[in-house]
Amino acid sequence: MELPNYLCPVLKDNHGRTINYLRLAVTDRCNLRCFYCMPEQGNNWLARTELLSWEEMLRLCRLTIGMGVNKIRITGGEPFVRKGIMPFLSELSQIKGLDNLTITTNGVVTAPLVPELKQMGIRSVNLSLDTLDRDRFLAITHRDEFDKVIETMHALISHRIEVKINAVVMDGKNTQDIPALVALTKELPVSVRFIEEMPFNGGGQHYQTLLWDHMQILQTIKNSHPKIAKIPDPQYSTSYNYKIPGHKGDVGIIAAYTRSFCGTCNRIRLTPQGVLKTCLYDNGGTNLKDILRSGANDEAVSSAIVAALATKAIDGHEAERTTYADGAHQSMAMIGG
Repeated sequence: MELPNYLCPVLKDNHGRTINYLRLAVTDRCNLRCFYCMPEQGNNWLARTELLSWEEMLRLCRLTIGMGVNKIRITGGEPFVRKGIMPFLSELSQIKGLDNLTITTNGVVTAPLVPELKQMGIRSVNLSLDTLDRDRFLAITHRDEFDKVIETMHALISHRIEVKINAVVMDGKNTQDIPALVALTKELPVSVRFIEEMPFNGGGQHYQTLLWDHMQILQTIKNSHPKIAKIPDPQYSTSYNYKIPGHKGDVGIIAAYTRSFCGTCNRIRLTPQGVLKTCLYDNGGTNLKDILRSGANDEAVSSAIVAALATKAIDGHEAERTTYADGAHQSMAMIGG
């Protein structure tokens, strides 16, 4: 069947970059309170009516897939705290043209769902885990759920779902955990990715300099593993990837604050309230939920997406300068972390 003329097999931004990856945040809520993601007391949670409905999300996913998106990552908040997530994932996984459906989760309630995720065809899951120390886990997340996260990690491995462990590196909080997290890759087939901390806790935190940038993280790993070697990065990779001889897994470093990977950016984001973000560091601007609820047809929604990409910043630094001049940022949970 021929595609409608408002759909295009290759979606590009104003800098000629191909956009084929959608990060969809399905909720702003989370069952942890990681201080780098949101204020300790939590956010001013959105009312259910302010969130995209499952039907609206499926419509937008079908539309963007028709426009060239072939990878979708489901994020939150914590996606598995929203009721109805599993039927949604099942229906989403069956949309023709979606080649890669992945999920980011904190793992607290995920372990029992792993067999069903495997059955749906989920091949990769990003698991947030900043420390292997129970006390530091409690200090960072304000919740005593360490065992459940580890249970999820092992459940994913046993079902042969690729596991990428995301660890945010925070000065004075968990830098001593870098060697232990790297050690996971010796016997487990996991990719441990260390992420530069970003100013997205909703409190206006802003760095003039970042002590633990990607070079400092790499040097710390080299101190105990001097034979660590660079390996090729996949296309569109946001991480610099490394292998330690004899280890089953590998290590990645994501320069999320330094933003050295923007030149190959291939992604767009949808917040839980339907705001289209063309960069993590911008403040959005196109509310697709409002457009949908105004009665717009697919052509009008598609045109709004194309128009938003026509103003995409060249990199995260430009986006931040033009939209967050005062240094205040939303919390990560509100924008799809």
